[in-house]
Amino acid sequence: MSNKVKQVYQFKITLKGIKPAIWRRIQILDTSTFEDLHSAIQGAMGWEGYHLHQFRVTNPKTGCVDTISDREALEDEDVVEEGKKKLSSYFSQQNKKALYEYDFGDSWEHTILLEKILPLDPGKEYPVCLAGERARPPEDCGGIWGYEHLLEIIRDPDNPEYKDRIEWLGGSFDPEEFKIEEVVFES
Repeated sequence: MSNKVKQVYQFKITLKGIKPAIWRRIQILDTSTFEDLHSAIQGAMGWEGYHLHQFRVTNPKTGCVDTISDREALEDEDVVEEGKKKLSSYFSQQNKKALYEYDFGDSWEHTILLEKILPLDPGKEYPVCLAGERARPPEDCGGIWGYEHLLEIIRDPDNPEYKDRIEWLGGSFDPEEFKIEEVVFES
């Protein structure tokens, strides 16, 4: 680990548009890039990571909103490459919020809120998920509207679509369940 690491960012990531809220609280090194933050969000939320994504965050130097994404989105010359931008060049006590969108088809938008900047705990491995509530929606379920429709179906065993949907979900799905011990971060 680099000697330059001195701080840890604590973020609360909340999936927009769903009530009650689906959220995760993570800590990540201040020297991490937006690519690292993308991976940490994927791990904490349990997304599978096979869709395009982007961040929208105010650039403190220009006051304009930058779009930060992976190489696949770089055809647009206004997109900043996520692997080259450190979180510390954007987030501060004065610049605490960003938007993260995953899967442009389903458009899962997440609010990223910087809650705290903490000293590094050398005994901890980062990133780490500290807390969260509720299961994230299944991949490719059709966005917020599709997810709400899916929940209606699986709440009613007499619904004609129930059997197919439960099978598609792998046999079961509890929208209220979140198990922090099942959070896995890629190295």
